[in-house]
Amino acid sequence: MIIDEELARRLVARQFPDWADLPITPVERGGVDNRTFRLGRELTVRLPAGDWYALQVAKEQRWLPILGPQLPLPIPTPIAQGEPGEGYPYAWSVYRWLAGQPAHGPITDLDGFATRLAVFLVALQQVDPTDGPGPGRHNFFRGGPLSTYAEETEAAIDDLGPEVDADACRRLWSDAMSAEWTGRPVWFHGDIAVGNLLTRDGRLAAVIDFGTSGVGDPACDVVIAWTRFSGTSRTAFRRTLGVDQRTWSRGRGWALWKALITLRGQLEKDRGAIPESRRVIDAVLADRD
Repeated sequence: MIIDEELARRLVARQFPDWADLPITPVERGGVDNRTFRLGRELTVRLPAGDWYALQVAKEQRWLPILGPQLPLPIPTPIAQGEPGEGYPYAWSVYRWLAGQPAHGPITDLDGFATRLAVFLVALQQVDPTDGPGPGRHNFFRGGPLSTYAEETEAAIDDLGPEVDADACRRLWSDAMSAEWTGRPVWFHGDIAVGNLLTRDGRLAAVIDFGTSGVGDPACDVVIAWTRFSGTSRTAFRRTLGVDQRTWSRGRGWALWKALITLRGQLEKDRGAIPESRRVIDAVLADRD
């Protein structure tokens, strides 16, 4: 199935004729799980790329209007929900446009950026979790126990062989698995990555893509400590977030799992991206309390 601007244009014209004359253009980084297109100057169209991602539409439509007013940074605001049509099989969303650039490039004050992000996550965790969506297919079981991915992690270590320090990976994974979560369920984002953090004038300006959000263990939101931060910025992030030792250990486990399975795939299909996955694995393994 090809998800392109022509499909987006047909869906909008058929289901929201008041917007039919607005220009539709793909955004610079349109995403993998969802394809995003700008609709006029004020809106975006977001089309899930598969059935698992389509499960996230109703969740975001319900919960983002509740979360948004309670958070210190802008998040996506749903404007309308589209239905399957034009050969496209999933529900989809129209959101208000959020200006900014993904945080892939250099950031002048990374410590301040890390602190601002941690303040946002603390506020998110303080939102009433009653009736919020627990771990499940809709968010690939974020917020659940690390044991969900134990078999996959062990298989990745075996498959990678000499590409990684297998003994160190297993020690860290064992530490993470033993640091079981016993706290109350809280809201988490689920995919705090540079592509989901928008900047303006070098400052964190908005947080997007709540598809993997939910209510449960927030350790998955700690992963950016190793994927983007280091040194004083990592310290500032951890201090402001108030992360305890056990949550930090589980966060390392989430980061290691994702980096291992990503590296395994890159060795087969995308060798140009291998250095970044290796960097994350090295950072996680080096950061032992």
